[in-house]
Amino acid sequence: MRIIIEEHKYAAADVKDVLKGIDALENIEGYVSVNYVGYFYNTNKDVRDCVFILPKVLLEDVDGKELVFGKYAPEEIINLDAHNPLTQSEKDFIYEFAVWIYRAIVVFHNDKRNKTSIVYHRKIAEVGNGGKRLSNTFLDILLSLVQFNKNNQDFFFYILRNIHAGFNKINWNRTIATTPAIIQDCNAVYLRPVNKKRQINFDEELLVIFFSILNYIHEHYGFPVSINCNFELITGKQFKVYLNGMGKMRLKQIKYKYFSDKALELWDLCYAFFDSARQIYVSSDQKEYLLVKDFNIVFESIIDELVGDRNIPAGLKEQDDGKRIDHMYSYQGLTTYEEDKPIYYIGDSKYYKRGNKIGKESVYKQFTYARNVIQWNLNLFMNNDRDDEELQYDKKNFGNVPKLRDDVTEGYNVIPNFFISAKLNKELSYKDEVEITDKKNTHFSNRHFENRLFDRDTLLICHYDVNFLYVVSLYARNNSLQKEAWKKKVRDNFRSEIQRMLTEQYSFYAMQAHPNVDAKNYLKEHFQQTLGKIFTPFGNDEVFSLALDKKDPEGNNDELLSELRKHFFVIENGIGENPEPTLSEIIEKEGDKYKVQQMVGQKCLIFNLLGDQYTNSEVKLATDQRFGIAIQSEEGHNVLHLEEGMTSIAYLVITNKKECKVYNVEKNPIFLTGQDCKGMLTTKKEALVYLVFKVSIPHEDVSRIMSNMVDMEKVRKLYGNGHGIKMLDFNSILKNE
Repeated sequence: MRIIIEEHKYAAADVKDVLKGIDALENIEGYVSVNYVGYFYNTNKDVRDCVFILPKVLLEDVDGKELVFGKYAPEEIINLDAHNPLTQSEKDFIYEFAVWIYRAIVVFHNDKRNKTSIVYHRKIAEVGNGGKRLSNTFLDILLSLVQFNKNNQDFFFYILRNIHAGFNKINWNRTIATTPAIIQDCNAVYLRPVNKKRQINFDEELLVIFFSILNYIHEHYGFPVSINCNFELITGKQFKVYLNGMGKMRLKQIKYKYFSDKALELWDLCYAFFDSARQIYVSSDQKEYLLVKDFNIVFESIIDELVGDRNIPAGLKEQDDGKRIDHMYSYQGLTTYEEDKPIYYIGDSKYYKRGNKIGKESVYKQFTYARNVIQWNLNLFMNNDRDDEELQYDKKNFGNVPKLRDDVTEGYNVIPNFFISAKLNKELSYKDEVEITDKKNTHFSNRHFENRLFDRDTLLICHYDVNFLYVVSLYARNNSLQKEAWKKKVRDNFRSEIQRMLTEQYSFYAMQAHPNVDAKNYLKEHFQQTLGKIFTPFGNDEVFSLALDKKDPEGNNDELLSELRKHFFVIENGIGENPEPTLSEIIEKEGDKYKVQQMVGQKCLIFNLLGDQYTNSEVKLATDQRFGIAIQSEEGHNVLHLEEGMTSIAYLVITNKKECKVYNVEKNPIFLTGQDCKGMLTTKKEALVYLVFKVSIPHEDVSRIMSNMVDMEKVRKLYGNGHGIKMLDFNSILKNE
């Protein structure tokens, strides 16, 4: 077995024979570097061995030298048969790793979505009696087992037919001689007939071992195999016992039971599997190879399959300026606790040698990707008049994507960006590992202003390392359920890690306006002080998220918080957490005092309704948020009378003397004719003219507070046995406390 490492610079003399036959050109300095990954059989008479070109991720820079596993110069392990400095575990790793790389290339090549010409393939040679080559690679053994299964279905059928021939046939001589009979209607009935005894069948045992091996390599490595038998296979812990020595021992015990060439050939393959270092002969009458050029494309496809989404709108992954995003998917946003509020995550995979850092150019490109996504989102939601077929398609099919820009605060949602690079596990383990890169290489930031997280120009990037061995094996196994499970897990991991990174830099708060404060007007008047610091990520658009840089670069965090607390309930609230239960509790306890301040001195109109009219009024206002006061003509005159101060009322109180509902009334009422007020809640039916107010329905928490402030005993005394409308100062019906 010969080992070459991708992109390592070898002296031409060291690899001249090994690389003969593939495109590896010597540079002017006398070095050769191979830009392939994969497997080929070198028919050169001085080599006649398989050559594996393994990914550069095995290399690590140590004191300016590229070393495999951080210990060996690549030149030391070119020919493992002649010179093998590796430990047994490292050698075993190389054998198995070559299998995973082979499987990954096969899966990539067979995926029709990967329209590329970077894979070069010629069929692997089959087991046979032609030209011989000596091979001890684990991959050879696995491929030979799979190929033997494909080519020898008739052989298996013949053995199975002979095994079961005559089985369960009744032996009448022994039955009559040894078992009692029951005579019924002159006929003998034997209740316990003697069947033909089944003897130990060594052909069957060999097939059980063979098909158990096939089942293992299918489940473990993802090789597609067909198992057409009904034997009870050796699986799970029992098969591990066979891997640990039982397989070799049992095969040795039954070896001399076989005489046919096919059975002996099958025995050789099974024994070679359990003793993968054993020499087996494989036909090599043709040159064979499976190579991929530019393995970074395969790595990108692996990450996209395991992390990304395929169904991405036009203009996002393939952007209008010609740029292409490696990975993109829609997932729960960073700032919300609601799963149905997704946002696009933007990723870029980096296929580097171990320890390489992300370059500035890559970071800048990632920021450009994010800006293009923001602009696409703005076009989607703001260009309503644009008659663009592509845009209309996006609106129809991707309209559930939330707006990145909040119209009230003019803040922008946080766009999650990340890099993914490959890392080799130090113990050469295939375990699942995803970790954030060293802190100094983790967090890149691009911004035009300090302390503005919710700004379109504030862009953040996180950098993750994944265990290269795990992702390659998961992809190569090609098990859809395993891939989907890992995709969900790693997306949760990415989201929580970016949230943690943001929490280290920013303090997050949630806030809701006091009942006597109009939040929209306040934010409009204090736009410059709150721009980029406030956003509305929650389902309730009256609850805001506030983010302040812990370093306080402007030196006014405390001042801003103090000012906001005069007008808002402000609580500390982690990014992505639900603040509403805590805010509702605070509003319940403290909201009354702010509501009283608002109500005192304001004019209100009380409308007393009887029976079902009270319930119907709420339904009408929910349908048409207008309220009409009938204008009466003065007695004996044709002049309409409007009570003084009627146009300045601030609240509408609808009551049935037992309870009440309080509504805010907007300024500047208008006059409408009775014809224009049909279906509207009015004080009197069929009046000629109405003074019509626009009513706003407060948030449920605020509405409850406002209603609780009204003293219903005062309302009942005010009306006595009567009903109708009354205008008065609100404080005259408020509770004394």
